[in-house]
Amino acid sequence: MTTVAGRSAAGPAGSIAARLERLPHSRWHVKVRFLIGTVTFFEAFDQLMAASALPVLTHDWHLTTGQATFAVTAGSIGMLLGALAAGGLGDRIGRVRTVALGVAVTALASLAVALSNGIEPFVLFRFVQGLGIGGVVPVAATYINEIARADRRGRFVLLYEMIFPAGLAAASLVAVWVVPHLGWRAMFVIGALPALFAALLPRQVAESPRWLLTRGRTEEAERILASIEAEVARAATTPPPPPSRLSEPATGSDTGTGTGTGTGSTSPDADSRPVEDSDSDLASDSDPDPGSDLAPGPDAHTAGAGAQGRLRELFTGRYLRRTVVVSGLWFVAYYVNHGIATWLPSLYTKNFGLDLTTALVYTLFSNVTGLFGTLLVALVVDRVGRRLAMVAAFTGTALALGTLALAGAVSGEQVALFASCSTFFVYAINAGLYLYTPELYPTRNRAKGAAFGGLWNRAGVILGPIVVGTILGAGGSLILVFAQLAGIAAVGAVIGLFAIETKGKTLEELNA
Repeated sequence: MTTVAGRSAAGPAGSIAARLERLPHSRWHVKVRFLIGTVTFFEAFDQLMAASALPVLTHDWHLTTGQATFAVTAGSIGMLLGALAAGGLGDRIGRVRTVALGVAVTALASLAVALSNGIEPFVLFRFVQGLGIGGVVPVAATYINEIARADRRGRFVLLYEMIFPAGLAAASLVAVWVVPHLGWRAMFVIGALPALFAALLPRQVAESPRWLLTRGRTEEAERILASIEAEVARAATTPPPPPSRLSEPATGSDTGTGTGTGTGSTSPDADSRPVEDSDSDLASDSDPDPGSDLAPGPDAHTAGAGAQGRLRELFTGRYLRRTVVVSGLWFVAYYVNHGIATWLPSLYTKNFGLDLTTALVYTLFSNVTGLFGTLLVALVVDRVGRRLAMVAAFTGTALALGTLALAGAVSGEQVALFASCSTFFVYAINAGLYLYTPELYPTRNRAKGAAFGGLWNRAGVILGPIVVGTILGAGGSLILVFAQLAGIAAVGAVIGLFAIETKGKTLEELNA
């Protein structure tokens, strides 16, 4: 295959993908990950604020268990709808503009929540805040996936995703001092700070070249990529390999072992990889053989300028299996996560008689252990693969919660210990899904696919706390609460066995 002026004969799609894949990790990647990560940090911070405020709200506003449940799930309902809307927006108006819009909505709604004088406006503005949070997180993860190299995408994306549990931990840490001393309203004032980033982000973060190409904006994609290459070159000690070495069709199959195609190696053979989606399936063990009932229909995600995806494509051909599996994983992970996290501060104060500060410290401990779980999966996911990491983490979650149920959940300390163990594993799953889901879909539908997964995680976020609240409101025991959460986590481990492996493959290979 020949190249002309640095452009592969595979066309602009091949050129863009190949040039992105050849770029070494650089200051530009760090800058972009920091800016998007800062936004994501505050989205996580805002997500957990209601749980930190709930013990005080329950006391001051004399909330029933049903009202308290509604107070903490209103934001999740907003996140569900926000994720669904953001998928279409992210694929239509761009990744960066969608993230900036979501940040603005989140921040302004947080300020409105701080001014609420009763449960009704609190619930309303938490719902609006949820619309923003639900829109930002999956689209931001999509963007980070699209700028990462295949061989290090797992580590690169998950180190970015660590900022989310860091934001959750920060919300718990800040709440330990702010809520008792300044009141719950101050938490939501802090949550409005990201408004500063809404205007800054589009000026400092370039739009995804992969996305621009699907919209037929080839010249803009080339211009942005050229500026990225120039910025990377200024900081590089050695020049990157020529893109033509990355644009040849792959030979043989890629089983995701980290060798051969899709690994990001700089050798000519290793870097021969396809860079365009086509109508064929992957000749690997990742997906069913071509011709099976899951083989793809028409799929040319960059086959023409201005190619646009449709939501229904997520449920056809090979993507049907991927969508069903990843939706189940999202639902289970967040059902378990928020079934625990939403109620922990209230369980500590109401069921075990702990003071508010101690309850918030115990909650903070759980969030910090989750941060370490995310770090561990970031370090190993490119070696062990996505599927094994998720199955192992779901199994660990089920064992931790099952052990807590068998032990009787008899003290706040016991609950804190085993809840923190489960959080270690479940945060690793959550971060891994933000890496895994965008890998499964072509560029034209990537934000929709990520957002559809986000829809199911919001369904879990809503249903998990409701089920736990219903059990507690009916006088059920904590043993039943943790036993059913353990059972759901075990279902997640089984679903994970049906996931395809994506490690070491370019986004184009995975959708070829």
